[in-house]
Amino acid sequence: MSTTTTLREVGLQIADSASLGDAFGTLLGTRTAAPILLGLGEPTHGIEAFPLLRNEILGHLVENGYRSVILETDFFAASIVDDYIAGGTAELDTVLATGFSHGFGSAPGNRELVEWLRAYNDGRAPRDRVRFYGFDGPVEYAGAPSPRAALARVIDYLPAGFRPASAHDIDDLLGPDADWTNPAAMYDPAASIGGSESARALRITADDLVSAVRRAAPVLRPADPDGYDTALAHARTALALLRYHAAMAEPGPDRISLLLSLRAEMMADNLSAITAREQERGPGLVFAHNSHLRHGSDEASWANAGALVGLALAERYLFVATDATLDCTPGTLQHALAEATDQRALFPAAAVRSALPASTGTAKPIVPGHIPLNPGDLDGTEAVIFLTGVDGTQHQYW
Repeated sequence: MSTTTTLREVGLQIADSASLGDAFGTLLGTRTAAPILLGLGEPTHGIEAFPLLRNEILGHLVENGYRSVILETDFFAASIVDDYIAGGTAELDTVLATGFSHGFGSAPGNRELVEWLRAYNDGRAPRDRVRFYGFDGPVEYAGAPSPRAALARVIDYLPAGFRPASAHDIDDLLGPDADWTNPAAMYDPAASIGGSESARALRITADDLVSAVRRAAPVLRPADPDGYDTALAHARTALALLRYHAAMAEPGPDRISLLLSLRAEMMADNLSAITAREQERGPGLVFAHNSHLRHGSDEASWANAGALVGLALAERYLFVATDATLDCTPGTLQHALAEATDQRALFPAAAVRSALPASTGTAKPIVPGHIPLNPGDLDGTEAVIFLTGVDGTQHQYW
């Protein structure tokens, strides 16, 4: 039996929205425990087909009790979107410009998502609304911000009796914000402030603040759970940013891997906090690059956010990767899936692994940030959705 025939037998062809819902129903029906977090990946940012697929899938999941959508965007900026979809009065264009990091608010699929969420939530009780979250740290591709804002939010939140003594000299230790945001620091360790004496002292302060907020939980959280959770998020983010800046100041061949691992840790911490917050209302859908969400990593020394969260959630975390006909050179995983797909299809990863010849290779990246799935990636996903008719035309919003 040919590889194409075998893959066609195991794949679920998706001709329309109804069959997409049926395919996900079949996939979820195979689980021994219902997931509380469902990851959906994309092989690159900027191609419209993947966010539009996400939106379509979300509609089906919401019908089945999902109550949050979580994107690869700044954790704190996302609150602007969440306020808007709950009925806030801001202008939509302002929300898209300020509520997404990495320029993702310019993606047509994200505009469609925000409009749909606002319409869906209109008139519903808070417990029944779909909430919007980001799970990325406040970092961009070329650097990281000063920890000033995060530290200040925590200090302002804590009553005087809970504030650690180390927080009194914070302004002197921080210095000018420009020292923290120097774009040269991403590529030149000597340009980073992260290894300075003041930065090391600030890490102690941030650690003290994290401890103070956690120890104050029995007193502060019952009166204002959302305010407390936000303060704790700012505290852990301040400490994470200081770790990130310290890594930027470290020379050595593993420097970029270390930065990626610290970003993954921020992502995983945010996902864990969101999942804990939402678990009583319903499961959540998280959408990001495949490389952030699959089980495992390309590096032996660190794991990505999906692997970290999956370790904690076990069977309650399910990850579905996507790929498409961006490059379908014969002999590649992409060519094999394309030959077995009419328009869209969902393939169980284990069945794909069994059907592929050992010689199967991987397509070539065709745009910046494109990481095609390789056969080894199938070990880190439960299923793959493959799309045909997708080319490399991108909306350059990132």
